[in-house]
Amino acid sequence: MSPNGLTESRSGWWAAFVSLLASSSTLVCCALPALLVALGAGAVLSSLVSAVPQLVWLSEHKEGLFVFAGLMLAAGGALQWHNRVAPCPVDPALRQACLRTRKLSRRMYGLSLAVYLLGASFAFVLPWWGSMQ
Repeated sequence: MSPNGLTESRSGWWAAFVSLLASSSTLVCCALPALLVALGAGAVLSSLVSAVPQLVWLSEHKEGLFVFAGLMLAAGGALQWHNRVAPCPVDPALRQACLRTRKLSRRMYGLSLAVYLLGASFAFVLPWWGSMQ
């Protein structure tokens, strides 16, 4: 632990950012195409796939994508947990910046979890539930 807590605060922010980025890829893979089809925008999806053909690859490898995103979320959660009691600087301005960064990191991590769960529901739960009916 560094004496002023800045290193821990920055690592928590970066972990939250990487978690958000990884979980956002699950939305691009699975939720976005399902939403476009549900809204009757199949032509938009077709144009999107022809413009960004990597979307098909992401959809074909969604299990690996979700495992990777889950591992990043777990690592980010572990860093958030570790940094929750990290010391902040004594200087009032730096202390406020430290506390704001810590709060922002927690919010980003919560958003990452929500995005991951939304993507998982579109990728795995809704297709399974639809096949049961």
